[in-house]
Amino acid sequence: MIRRFRHGISAFVRSEAAGGIVLMAASAAALVAANSPLADSYFHAIHAVTGPVIAPAHGPMTVHLWINDALMAVFFLLVGLEIKGEFSGGRLATWEQRRLPVLAAAAGMMVPAAIYLGVTASSPGLSNGWAVPAATDIAFAMGVLAILGPRVPASLKLLLVTIAIVDDMGAVAIIAIAYTAHLDLPALAGAGLVLAAMFGLARFRVVRLVPYLMLAALLWYLVFLSGVHATIAGVAAAMAIPEAARHRLEGILNPWVAFLIVPLFGFANAGVSLAGMSPAILFAPLPLAIALGLFAGKQIGIFGSIWLAAKARFAAPPAGASWAQVYGMALLAGIGFTMSLFIGGLAFPGRPELVDEVKIGVLGGSLLSALAGFAVLRFAAKG
Repeated sequence: MIRRFRHGISAFVRSEAAGGIVLMAASAAALVAANSPLADSYFHAIHAVTGPVIAPAHGPMTVHLWINDALMAVFFLLVGLEIKGEFSGGRLATWEQRRLPVLAAAAGMMVPAAIYLGVTASSPGLSNGWAVPAATDIAFAMGVLAILGPRVPASLKLLLVTIAIVDDMGAVAIIAIAYTAHLDLPALAGAGLVLAAMFGLARFRVVRLVPYLMLAALLWYLVFLSGVHATIAGVAAAMAIPEAARHRLEGILNPWVAFLIVPLFGFANAGVSLAGMSPAILFAPLPLAIALGLFAGKQIGIFGSIWLAAKARFAAPPAGASWAQVYGMALLAGIGFTMSLFIGGLAFPGRPELVDEVKIGVLGGSLLSALAGFAVLRFAAKG
């Protein structure tokens, strides 16, 4: 059991790290495409109407909508499976294991949100983006750690993964509560019945994946109709899948999510045209609030909470890691790429100019966090 668990963690870290490198390449390609002679073709392809009209509130399906609302539901399904696994027998199974990552993740979400709200306080219409700098992109962060190799102790890598998983839980709750507008109650009730049927299958110890996946697709459709963001269906479906089937589904989804879905999301969402923009845009309230939230807020919240927890003997810091290395890890947690871009699109629907500013802030803050975290961990003394 112990060998199997360690093998699973090792495979997870490897897939996240390699996927993070692919994500970096896809995002860079999107920026190049959006600022090259291919820009018109890039934006036309991303927003091309494919049909059909699945939900009248969303209009005809586009490539962008399929990626953000359908493929990302698969990403959230994997996130849900990982969360369930951590609570059922992984790194969050006991209160002793949960204390430090839950505290660090909570502080790492609240401080960036507070900084964002402080910077945008005098700018009407921007408060809805408070959650944009609150999320950590584990794939991107693990990609940076992969480049550093053995310079980073394993305990620090696992703490970062665990913090990111708790962080994902918070992001899912935020999306479900803060970014849900008008509800279609019959569709929501139908989704509830489908979810109940999935739990029923698990109760009768059905372990074949096909029935669960068919019901999960129907659940996605009903949630998409309901007004709750469709990706929440992925997390809800994960909670109903029994433990005996969870490992198999994680193994199937991991490579598709790491090497196709998340990079495709990055390519479709990271492209922002810089034509006509001056460097002053970096200091506009929205990009500045996001960049400061990610870069300053994450390191203050996460490093500060770990340091205070250790001083108060509430929880021990990661074994074998120096405080400089812990600080470098906290800096890497400021890479908020995937989830931050995703929340940014939800925060400012129908406001493409603000979504572009979100992208600039996310890219700026994430890049600064990645470079600073890499430099600190590259030269930090070992614990």
